[in-house]
Amino acid sequence: MNKNELIEHVAKTADISKTAAARAVDAMMGAVTTTLKEDGSVTLVGFGTFSVGKREARRGRDPRTGSVIEIGAARVPKFRPGKGLKEAIN
Repeated sequence: MNKNELIEHVAKTADISKTAAARAVDAMMGAVTTTLKEDGSVTLVGFGTFSVGKREARRGRDPRTGSVIEIGAARVPKFRPGKGLKEAIN
């Protein structure tokens, strides 16, 4: 499912226009992004938790040349599914 398909599904399920559904989906994604930028986490009970993880700097190899390169430290988004989501797919 891509973003447009999600918007169509939300519009149909909530019986609202696609424009309103698009605003709702964009607002939700914006809220999650903003919270993660501030090192917060977003917990949707029964669905899961979005959080920020830290990846340490490390050495890697350039696949073309085989030379050693330094890969910098990074903050990465993480998602941990909740019990309700796990049960729904099993």
